[in-house]
Amino acid sequence: MTAQIFDWLHVGNWREFWWVIIGLAGQLMFTARFLVQWLASEKAGESVVPVYFWYFSLAGGATLLTYALYRADPVFVLGQSMGLLIYARNLWLIHTSNQREA
Repeated sequence: MTAQIFDWLHVGNWREFWWVIIGLAGQLMFTARFLVQWLASEKAGESVVPVYFWYFSLAGGATLLTYALYRADPVFVLGQSMGLLIYARNLWLIHTSNQREA
């Protein structure tokens, strides 16, 4: 059974298996942000971007960056690292805006 799972995931050992699981977890978090945005927009009856969108973006992006660094994929590393700056900046803007309103 283990050999079949390893073959299906294209891994040769448990270490690689767990790295693929980390990568998949990051991708699931990253994908969840779209579900959060869609549900919030449906509830509001207009297009909105809730703060959780940015938290899922940051968590998924950081996990995917970790996986990309492990894989030593420069294209993947560059793409995820640039996104992390944008996600963090949006959260900072939201945080400072909420402080001014309080």
